Amino acid sequence: MTDRAQYTSGPAYGAQVRKDGAGKDKDKWTLILVRELRHSPEKVWQALTDPAHLREWAPFVTDGNLGTVGTVKLTWVGTPTPIETRVTRADAPEVLEYGDNRWELEPFGGGTRLTLWSNIDRRFISWGAAGWHIAFDVLDHLLSGTPIGGIVGAEAIKFGGWQRLNAEYAKQFGIETPNWPPQAAQKS
Repeated sequence: MTDRAQYTSGPAYGAQVRKDGAGKDKDKWTLILVRELRHSPEKVWQALTDPAHLREWAPFVTDGNLGTVGTVKLTWVGTPTPIETRVTRADAPEVLEYGDNRWELEPFGGGTRLTLWSNIDRRFISWGAAGWHIAFDVLDHLLSGTPIGGIVGAEAIKFGGWQRLNAEYAKQFGIETPNWPPQAAQKS
């Protein structure tokens, strides 16, 4: 494993938000993140679906392969209870849908253009963008053969680059920088 201390995140980029909710769901938004990776769609697909790969970079673990339509138990980092999650579409290596997430993989310049659509509460869009930004960086390291280990959940919030990314994404999205609960994260 490569020394994690050498990792620094780049500037916020490749993200947008779209308001989806109305009525009771007025705070529901879709966070859209795009990354261009130097790896084939098949290699990226494996990292998105295989439980062993997901443990190395994703903000959740799963008890089964996400590459097959069906139900798996997905546990987000920092939450003790697994959530039964339905994989509704698994068209390797192009489209993956489960829960509130949709992934698209397109061949691009010898690699892959990876797009994630994730439904998220408006209060957490810059947090989500910062967290996924770091997760995608960790994914790229893993796929390049220089794994640095997952930086997710409370650990991501403590990571110096996360605070900067959170502020940069909030500015890009035209929202106030969320101030909750970094104080709690800083106390741990």
